[in-house]
Amino acid sequence: MPRHVLITGGAGFIGSRLAARFVAEGHRVRVLDALLPQVHGADPTQTSPTLRSVAEVAEVQQGTVTSTEDLRAALRDVDIVVHLAAETGTGQSMYEIDRYVEVNIGGTAKLMDLLTNESHGVERVVVASSRSIYGEGKYRSASGQTVFPPHRSDAAMASGDFAIRGADGEELEMVPTPEDALLHPSSVYGITKHVQESLVMTVAPTIDVEPVSLRYQNVYGPGQSLSNPYTGILSIFSTLIRQGKAIDIFEDGEESRDFVYIDDVVEATMIAALEPAAAGGIFNVGSGQATTVLEVVDALATAFDAKVEVSVSGRYRLGDIRHNVADTSRLRDVLGFQPSVPFAEGVRRFVEWVVEEPVGGGEYERSLEEMAARRLLK
Repeated sequence: MPRHVLITGGAGFIGSRLAARFVAEGHRVRVLDALLPQVHGADPTQTSPTLRSVAEVAEVQQGTVTSTEDLRAALRDVDIVVHLAAETGTGQSMYEIDRYVEVNIGGTAKLMDLLTNESHGVERVVVASSRSIYGEGKYRSASGQTVFPPHRSDAAMASGDFAIRGADGEELEMVPTPEDALLHPSSVYGITKHVQESLVMTVAPTIDVEPVSLRYQNVYGPGQSLSNPYTGILSIFSTLIRQGKAIDIFEDGEESRDFVYIDDVVEATMIAALEPAAAGGIFNVGSGQATTVLEVVDALATAFDAKVEVSVSGRYRLGDIRHNVADTSRLRDVLGFQPSVPFAEGVRRFVEWVVEEPVGGGEYERSLEEMAARRLLK
């Protein structure tokens, strides 16, 4: 049965691709997006390819989730909400605290308040949560004991010790983090995503709306912002390679993330929005594979067929985690979906797209200066 879907933040990287996917399957889509300059450029109709693409398939409403009036208009006649709208970026969240809280928490609170107190036809809300809510995630000691370690200290990292250690100083082994792991975010961004998820999962069942939470890992692929310096190391490193600049790798380069390709994320999100078995569920959306920062640089150098100058500086950012990889067994077992695009293939497709885009410059360096000035980059 065709559905009418509202995607908040729908003119962005994930939302624009998701809208096209829904429409291709015969559904109707409305997008609510603030079209922020940091994401879409100074003149979005000219500078935002994701806005142009989504405008071809969906109804686009410019507005913000922090406005009750904008949300009320966007919710008219829809039966599914995919709530992607959020300020993103771990580093920036540590000094733009009020903005992150207002948009991520306040916007979600307004959405749930409207659904609670006004008539509507919404049957399901899918909220985009994040791997950041786990903090350092799940580890294992040499004796096999499960450990959810605390955040790394400034003093330890300043001494060049970036490892995750137990209370006795033993270095711990990272293992895939399942959805029932301890939640202890290490950044303001992570805190806001935790509260977003909690608001939806707590309030929705009380008003007969089905909640679904998707804890996205590190999403990458064609269409992601090449100018926003606060998200996406693939975008950042790609721009540096195209500018002929050296890549400065923080810590020791062995820190790792779970990179998941955009097409896999879109498919998982669509299933979560439509599949009856998803109702009430919380799902990791990742590849289930850990990739180090050094491996990212190698993959990009191969895809660009470029010689890349690399320095491992030992610098570090407060709020960053050491490792992350998702346990995706629940996604497979409950929703029957397993991400299928290997990292090397995904990077190849990403680079094919990047080389057709304009080369940016300057934003990343300015972001580092901002963090250093606030003593968040050491």
